Amino acid sequence: MATRASPARRALSQNGSCSLQPGGAAHKGWQGFPPSFPLSRTAALGGVGRCRPAPGQAGGAVTCARCRAVRRHRGPGRPRERSWAGMGCAALLWGAILLACSCGPGPPRVGAAPLLAATYVLDDANGLGREFDGIGAVSGGGATSRLLVNYPEPYRSEILDYLFKPNFGASLHILKVEIGGDAQSTDGTEPSHMHYENDENYFRGYEWWLMKEAKKRNPKIKLIGLPWAFPGWIGKGENWPYDYPDITAYYIVSWILGAKQYHDLDIDYIGIWNERAFSSKYIKVLRHYLDRLGLWNVGIIAADGDWSISNEMIVDPYLNEAIEVVGAHYPGTKTVKNALLTGKKLWSSEDYSTFNNDVGAGCWARILNQNYVNGNMTATIAWNLVASYYEELPFGRCALMTAQEPWSGHYKVESPIWITAHTTQFTQPGWSYLQVDGHLEGGGSFVALTDGLGNLTIIIETMSHNHSKCIRPPLPNFSVVPQSATFYLRGSFSMVQTLQVWHSRLDFESGNSSLFQQLHPLRVWRGRFSLDLDVDEVYTLTTLKTGWKCGYPEPPPPQPFPSIYSDDFNIRNPPFSEAPNFADQTGVFEYFVNASDAGDHVFTLRQVVVQRPITWVSDADQTISVIGNFKWVNMTVTCDIYIEKPRDGGVFIAGRVDNGGIYVRDSKGVFFWVFADGTYRVTSDLAGKEILMKGLAGVRDNVWHTLTLNIQGNSASGLLNGYPLWENVTISKPGNGWAALGTRSFEFAQFDNFHIEAC
Repeated sequence: MATRASPARRALSQNGSCSLQPGGAAHKGWQGFPPSFPLSRTAALGGVGRCRPAPGQAGGAVTCARCRAVRRHRGPGRPRERSWAGMGCAALLWGAILLACSCGPGPPRVGAAPLLAATYVLDDANGLGREFDGIGAVSGGGATSRLLVNYPEPYRSEILDYLFKPNFGASLHILKVEIGGDAQSTDGTEPSHMHYENDENYFRGYEWWLMKEAKKRNPKIKLIGLPWAFPGWIGKGENWPYDYPDITAYYIVSWILGAKQYHDLDIDYIGIWNERAFSSKYIKVLRHYLDRLGLWNVGIIAADGDWSISNEMIVDPYLNEAIEVVGAHYPGTKTVKNALLTGKKLWSSEDYSTFNNDVGAGCWARILNQNYVNGNMTATIAWNLVASYYEELPFGRCALMTAQEPWSGHYKVESPIWITAHTTQFTQPGWSYLQVDGHLEGGGSFVALTDGLGNLTIIIETMSHNHSKCIRPPLPNFSVVPQSATFYLRGSFSMVQTLQVWHSRLDFESGNSSLFQQLHPLRVWRGRFSLDLDVDEVYTLTTLKTGWKCGYPEPPPPQPFPSIYSDDFNIRNPPFSEAPNFADQTGVFEYFVNASDAGDHVFTLRQVVVQRPITWVSDADQTISVIGNFKWVNMTVTCDIYIEKPRDGGVFIAGRVDNGGIYVRDSKGVFFWVFADGTYRVTSDLAGKEILMKGLAGVRDNVWHTLTLNIQGNSASGLLNGYPLWENVTISKPGNGWAALGTRSFEFAQFDNFHIEAC
């Protein structure tokens, strides 16, 4: 069980704690400058003011070399080594700077090359660029938020605040969720709202809950639904959702209507089929259904793969009219000509997908800017929102933050959260980009956005190649060097006098990164300011004063999954359809009320998918749900089982299961099977082909039995109803893995009184 919150934490859990750096994070010694001293660097750059021009220079246009030497970069958050005792010392230093700067360029700095210097103009006089649509993340694709729902309070609410609460943490503008399709979609399966043609249930899974929690924190957040897979009935036996476009459209529109009817959620955008083929006919049919039902406000995003749909859009005006957003995945910050010719919004509708250390943060910082600078993409959506799935599943911790231990309450606010805040806390969907090139002369990029009401936000990133590699696509070589950047504010920004400054530096040498720190406000002098930029930094310069770096007390320390764990599934009104900590990898296992049983098995766990879905990857032919600690070696697993399918039905319990997610079909382990025909089998694989032992068990369908699997070292044994059935089976590999349960095929079956003891 998770540690109970202290009274102090419970008090803080209402709003969290937010802090600016002391005194606005001005560095030591700045107080010595007179109030009229004009700053042309941020606090991070030493705090020295604008120089007098050297002879022959235009007033205020450039700075002299000797003054730059005084201003050399000392690193944000790092106080100057000297200390000034009172105004007397400040005055002496002030005089020395003026004297030095008035005597011309002066000798070059000893042992330091001059910074590459360049100027950039920010001007809205000739119009604005594209409209900004926001930054978001994906829950799903699949089952990536599976463990989040099991967190106890206050930790679950804290995690949600870091993700969605405005001006708190990531402050996301967009939440994209999977429309569950009963099939494996990367790290697990998510349940459909329509398992069968005449079945509708809008309370399955956890995406409804997650959307409501996001809306509760940010009513303006945009919601997107996208299917990765579809229930098998839609394809009428074929692994294809487009043969009957009216049926598929009906299924998707039902999800949109259910979101509104049962959860008061307005879906803003809907997708087609994640990273799979698109059908122009289906897209038009879907648009027709949406319009006929008055859902004009729901935009279609297509095709959540590459840019190829734009080739058809530019020659098919009806298709072009049906689509609101052209969305591509992992575009490498580049778009294509035909996508631009559609005249539609261009989004990176899935991106990032990178381990959430500082390199992941560097990847995220780079693409958040460069998706617009290089590709005119006005929204970027990260896969995935929060790593709330077992880390040993595919793409472990490829998320903005980590929350994979509901049993301990531990979670971690990773660096990509604060990189996100550099953009999201100082912009909103509906702002506009300025028309600028956006490339820095020394490498890196910048974007500038405005609300059209005089507010301005500039985000600068200088991520180096090796420290900003995303998982895909391959990143061409480039270089970034320390540089000096001077910005001129023109048009409606010419009267801006002060900019708030937020800064992050990813430190790959010491590992002591500085994330989302507020520095001293920057004085804009006669419409211009300068910055010395180091490598692997992010700056936000903004007229807004709304930014906060908020936080809660440290969560409980990490703990492994409990070595003794039980679940009897006896819950009459479960808050979610799935039992805690079970991670379905093929099939869907739901709480079930067994009305026909008047005994000890009224409340059970039931596998409910009875037809192979229209799959996104190569699902297993068997169903399986895993649980526990992947490092477990020795374990005893006990579970009551109930085969519902006569003759060829079957179920299993297992240990040391070594695979899941998109690789579930290749899972190895120790699998103890019993079948409705009265036989049993022990295999080393989920497919049931590598048989270690088999024989007669006397098991029947529609009767409860108890299975026990004991694995110790290189030996395994099994019990049926408390009596030994087989023993001394030699196990060579795998050496560790999860516990699991499942069925022989897509069939109804029930499980009860699950218990495990492991080490």
